[in-house]
Amino acid sequence: MLFNSFVFPVFLVIVWTLYICLKRKPQNVLLLVASYVFYSWWDWRFLSLLFISTLTDYVISQYMGQCGETQQRKRKVWLWISLCINLGILGFFKYFNFFAESFERVVAPFGLQADFVTLNILLPVGISFYTFQTMAYTIDVYRGKEKPCKNFLDFALYVAYFPQLVAGPIERSTNLIPQFQKDRELTRNLLYSSFRLIFWGYFLKVFVADGVAPYVNQCFSNPKAYGGRTLLMGAYLFALQIYGDFAGYTHIARGASRLFGIELCLNFRQPYLSGDITEFWRRWHISLSSWLRDYLYIPLGGNRKGVRRTYINLILTMLLGGLWHGAAWTFVIWGGLHGLYLAVHKFTHGGKVKPSAPPKTFSQHCVKLFWIVGTFHLVCLTWIFFRANSLTNALAYITGIAHWSGPKISGMSDTLFFYFACVLLIDIFCEIRKSEVPVLPGESTSWRERIFNNWLVRGTIYAIALFLIVFIGGENSEPFIYFQF
Repeated sequence: MLFNSFVFPVFLVIVWTLYICLKRKPQNVLLLVASYVFYSWWDWRFLSLLFISTLTDYVISQYMGQCGETQQRKRKVWLWISLCINLGILGFFKYFNFFAESFERVVAPFGLQADFVTLNILLPVGISFYTFQTMAYTIDVYRGKEKPCKNFLDFALYVAYFPQLVAGPIERSTNLIPQFQKDRELTRNLLYSSFRLIFWGYFLKVFVADGVAPYVNQCFSNPKAYGGRTLLMGAYLFALQIYGDFAGYTHIARGASRLFGIELCLNFRQPYLSGDITEFWRRWHISLSSWLRDYLYIPLGGNRKGVRRTYINLILTMLLGGLWHGAAWTFVIWGGLHGLYLAVHKFTHGGKVKPSAPPKTFSQHCVKLFWIVGTFHLVCLTWIFFRANSLTNALAYITGIAHWSGPKISGMSDTLFFYFACVLLIDIFCEIRKSEVPVLPGESTSWRERIFNNWLVRGTIYAIALFLIVFIGGENSEPFIYFQF
C-alpha cells in the first residue's frame, strides 16, 4: 500500500476512527492487524518472513534474558543464531543473485566456469528496514541496554508498525516499545502537528519528487544523448528528487504515527544545508547513520584502535551501508565514496570532528556558504552512482558532464530553478525556526515571526502549496525510491 495512493488515506482514516474508540491493549491489537494488512497489500506471502523475524528475535531475547551474568558465552551463542537467521533471510532474498553473478565475472578471465543457478527472486518490500530494526533490539538485549520485551504483542507491533515499516525511520526498541506499553493521549496540538507533517510530506513527495522525476529519468536512461550541462542539471534534480521522496515519506510516516499518539524519531534535518560531509550524515537518514555507528562502526573498533584503523573502519562501515541499500556495485561505490569523504574530513580535522559553531560575521557566512555548496556537489557526485542503472551507465554519465555542449531538454533549466528555490526556501525556514515544517503557529518574538504567525499569511502559503500539489504535482505518480530497499 503506497502512501501516495488513494487507498492509503482511506485506510488511515478507518484505522484512526476505530483506534480512538478503543483502550490501549485493543488499540495495540488494532495497530498490529492494520500493520499486517498494510504489508500484505503488496504480497501476503511475505508476511511469513516478517513473522519469522518477529518470532525469532522475541524467543531468542527471552532466552538471553534468562541467562545470568556468568553465562555471557551462552548469550553470545543466542545472538549469533539471531544474526544468522536474520542476515540469512536478508542475504538470500537481496544478495543471492548479486554475489553469484559477481563470482562468475571474477573467475571468467581465468577460464573457469561457475554456473550458479540464478533465481527469479522478488525482493520483499521493507526487508532491509525491519531486519535492521529487529537486529538492533537483539543486540541491545545482548549488551544489557534493553530488557527483553515480555509481551509478544508489543514486540510484534514494534517490528511491524505500519507507518515506518517499509522505509523507516529505523526505530530503536527503547523509543518505540515503551510507547506501546502506556496509554496514549491525543491532544489537539498533537493532531494539528500530525496534519502539518503529513501535508508537507505530500508536498515534498507529490510536488517536488514526482515533479522532477521525468527529467531525471530522461537523463539517466540515456546519458550519451545529452550534453554535460543537461546531465549536470539532471544530477541536481535527482538530488532534489531523492530528498523530496525520502524526506516526504518520513514526514508522512511521522505525521501518521502522531495520529495514534506515537512519536517516531527524526530522520531528516535539512541535509543540503550541511557545511561538511560529517554534518551531512548527522542530518540525512539519521536513523540509518546512527545505526551504522552504534552497531557496525563502534563494534569494528571505531576510533579506539589507532588513526589508520579509524579510517579503515569509516570506509568499511559506509561500504556496507552502501551494500545495505541494494545489491549492485553502484551502491557499493556510493557508500565507498562517502566513506572516503568521511575519512578525509576526519584526517583534515586532526581526527576530531565537532559540530561547527554558527557563523556570526558576514565573512563567516560566506565561508559557510562556500562549504555548503562544496558539500552539496560532493554529495551530488555520489548520487549519480546511486541513481544509475549500472556502473557503465554511471561512468558514462560522469564523463558526459565533461562535454559541456550538446543536446538539451526543453524547460529543464527553468524547472531546476523553480524546484530548487522551493526546496531551499522550505529548508531555510525550517533551519531558522528549528522546526520540522516551514510554516507553523508559534510565539511572536520578532517582526518576521509575527508575519509568518499571521493566520492569513499561513493560510496563503498552505493554499499555494495545495495548489501546487493538486494541479502540478499530481500529473506524475512515482513509487517511493526507498521502497526497493
